[in-house]
Amino acid sequence: MLIVKNSCFIGLKIALCSLALLFFFNSQSKEGMWIPATLKAHENELKAMGLDLPVDQLYNASGTGLNNAIVLFGRGCTGEIISSNGLILTNHHCGYGTVQGLSSTEKDYFANGFFAKDFKDEIPCGGLTVTFIRRMENVTDKIVPGLADTLQDAARDSIIKARIAGLEKEFEMNTGMDATVKPFYEGNQYWVIISETYKDIRLVGFPPNGIGTFGGDDENWAWPRHTGDFSMFRVYAGADNKPAAYAAGNKPYHATTFLPINTSGYKEGDFTMVYGFPGTTMEYISSFELNQVYNIVDPINIDARTKKLKIWSKHMNANREVFLKYTAKRAGVANGWKKWQGEIKGLKMNKALDKKQAEELAFAAWAKTDTGSYTTSLLPELEKAAKSADDAIARDQHIREDVLGIELIQQGVALEKFVACFRAGFSDAALSDTLKKLATGLAWFYKNYDAETDKDVFEALMPIYLAKCGDDVPDYYKKAYAASGEHIKKWANAVYDSSLVASLSRLTEFSAHARNSDSTRLINDPAWQLYSSVAALRKQNITPAIEGYRQKKRYLNRLYENALLRKDKEHKMYPDANLTLRLAYGHVQGLDPDGKPKYSWQTWLKDVVELDDPKSESFKVPAKLKTLYEQKDFGRWKAGDDVPVAFLADNHTAGGNSGSPVLNKKGELIGLNFDRPYEGTMSDYLFDPNRCRNISVDIRYVLFVVEKFGGASWLIDEMKLVN
Repeated sequence: MLIVKNSCFIGLKIALCSLALLFFFNSQSKEGMWIPATLKAHENELKAMGLDLPVDQLYNASGTGLNNAIVLFGRGCTGEIISSNGLILTNHHCGYGTVQGLSSTEKDYFANGFFAKDFKDEIPCGGLTVTFIRRMENVTDKIVPGLADTLQDAARDSIIKARIAGLEKEFEMNTGMDATVKPFYEGNQYWVIISETYKDIRLVGFPPNGIGTFGGDDENWAWPRHTGDFSMFRVYAGADNKPAAYAAGNKPYHATTFLPINTSGYKEGDFTMVYGFPGTTMEYISSFELNQVYNIVDPINIDARTKKLKIWSKHMNANREVFLKYTAKRAGVANGWKKWQGEIKGLKMNKALDKKQAEELAFAAWAKTDTGSYTTSLLPELEKAAKSADDAIARDQHIREDVLGIELIQQGVALEKFVACFRAGFSDAALSDTLKKLATGLAWFYKNYDAETDKDVFEALMPIYLAKCGDDVPDYYKKAYAASGEHIKKWANAVYDSSLVASLSRLTEFSAHARNSDSTRLINDPAWQLYSSVAALRKQNITPAIEGYRQKKRYLNRLYENALLRKDKEHKMYPDANLTLRLAYGHVQGLDPDGKPKYSWQTWLKDVVELDDPKSESFKVPAKLKTLYEQKDFGRWKAGDDVPVAFLADNHTAGGNSGSPVLNKKGELIGLNFDRPYEGTMSDYLFDPNRCRNISVDIRYVLFVVEKFGGASWLIDEMKLVN
């Protein structure tokens, strides 16, 4: 985004703001998520801000750069290698779903935690992967030559797809590793990413929720924080140290590059870096698209999830079995729910739409001087496209959150496969055999599903959809609601009492005895009717409008960003995050939102103990942790007479940076990034140096918990500690 710094205060004329935009890049800004292979261009700034090691040690293609110690953890988090034995440090919430699959009422790792006693005690995590980025190379000159900027995307994409396929194959043959070409700057630039993905990952350490999720929703996306948000895993490899499928005989991955750990701490103002895989930012979108986020999508999401989370929490608090079923799902739903609230607040406080409009005035003035024939028409076309899609986006979002937010209706996707079997012309025996296999394959869903909980969600969300979408709802919904006397509870009871997918046993029983003549039972199933009718309406009335808008927007945004790059003579525009490896840099820095007295930039174990509430699932401090505090048994991890827990810095982060290492000026690990403060969550769209901060757990708290609470000092012995 063309950032307006603090030169556009309330009351200044737009003309002055527009003039200030000509100088919107501040060389000392902490904003930016930079491609590691481009860091040489930032060397002077990095050195001036405090970096105390050669830039090529942060990234190089020879295998010795710190990029070899940073991993994409799973599909959307970051981890780092912290020992030569492939030990991974990441966030507690990044490992949460994996650990849920390993937990049971007998082995409740959320309540009790887990710390392996030795290598043999480490637990295999089926399906979990970590990916190392070995090299990144700009290949734009091999992808876009001969393609006019204004070439329509359909033709352009076809050519580019073929070029990418050939280039990836060439790199894979030459390197013996995976090669992926990804677009940057809305497809105006392309980079090839050479990587290795390891598939044998094992759980090593996981603190209980009383440490790893301490503060719960109350403290999520907030400061101050008191959460020990970390977990530990290990990469295992084949005999050649290369990726291999799980095997008992695999050995810990031998890492030639791993992060040393600094145990002497830091102070406010110290230089920091965050290295990781930020997921998605949209810094360069128009004010018209930002309006859709601010006034349409986020409010709909928040309203639906507020009701769903209240119901889930009620059932989880009443039944430990339901808690275990829903704890990971709830964490994911709540994470977005609170983030969007902070996002709206931050955008409003920052007058983001006004700033965007001021940027666009400056762009329009510049466009008149640009030689590109299309430049002056970009903003009017973006406005027209966005406004024509606003209504369809609202209706689609209500379906996503209010209808498909009900798990029973989500299962309509699975029922589609059942219906297809009836239409396939199988014999009765073959039909039953196929349906039984499909039902068995759904066991994963029912392991974490409770029909009574979901029925309450139905009763809460369905009325929102009916009210907000008026007559534009399926006829089936209108008739079924009328048949229940427009009584939502009666309708819900009728659905859940009769639907096959309300329980696995029901679905299994049907599958075991199904004959072709039973197709009517399946087609008349209320879950199938609810799903298929809304899917048909969506396909006919909504999807064409949204898809048309997305195609138009994609084309226009590519041209808009192309123009912004031409306007950026100093090459200070960083590409939006796209889950590729990036480095951000800044300083340890407190928070001063709204001109209020500055909050502390650090929290302590003392603060954790003072918040203890045995009646609260969020603030219940484990007894052993309290004992360690009361006895001042801090070992070598104390600072003064306490243990530091979390701290703030002003690095630019996004989703995907969860688990990213926070490094000091020497590239040593001082913390583990895990969150952003409430008002700063809008940094995906607008970075404000006064409000945007990243929250990290202090590495000394991590090591304290591992050694003193978890009794796993053997893990610390394999790390490289410096001070």
